[in-house]
Amino acid sequence: MIRKIIESIELLLFPNTCVVCGKLLLGGEEHICLQCLFSLPRTNFHCDRENRVEKRFFGKIDVVEASAFFYFNKGSDFRKLIHHLKYKDGKDIGRILGKHAARELIESGTFDNIDCIVPLPLHKKKERKRGYNQAEWIAMGLSQALGKPLVNKGVERKRANVTQTRKGVLDRWLNVKDIFEVTTPDALRGKHILLVDDVVTTGATLESCALSLLKVEDVKISIFALAVA
Repeated sequence: MIRKIIESIELLLFPNTCVVCGKLLLGGEEHICLQCLFSLPRTNFHCDRENRVEKRFFGKIDVVEASAFFYFNKGSDFRKLIHHLKYKDGKDIGRILGKHAARELIESGTFDNIDCIVPLPLHKKKERKRGYNQAEWIAMGLSQALGKPLVNKGVERKRANVTQTRKGVLDRWLNVKDIFEVTTPDALRGKHILLVDDVVTTGATLESCALSLLKVEDVKISIFALAVA
């Protein structure tokens, strides 16, 4: 009874509201209300081979499949999901949306043949400053729903690169060239890896990481991003 009273007081002082619309969340809702979840601007790329994300890697790396869950549009309220995920300690948003995305991927059979899930790593300094790697939390949700193992230390970022924001395509590619290194090649050898990130823009960072993974013998790469710009 005391615990319930304390929880009620906490809800009055710090109400749980939807990150997108700001409305109070109902029982069972986490971070995003059902109405906003239903209205999420889904890409449905998992139903479309040669979709926009896959095409960003054509002629650059050999990708088995690639997809993104929703559109990251300028001015959209749904951008708040990514903002909270990365900058407002909203790591659990990544896990929740990863699970929602995975349920739709399961229905279409996309990524059925992957062996493991690898989140795009942050540099150690940046991860310590933020307190977590947002891609790892997205990958965690995917892993839980898809039933595939999470390998979160299989590759590392050797050096900290400056932000990709406002950089052109060539500058983005040069900014992330050769910054990743596989640390557990034996654990990844012969695996079909699902490489996971929060937002794909030009795909330069994912491409750089995928190239390092493809140096491991008999590795195949698929790619998933929570959102696509």
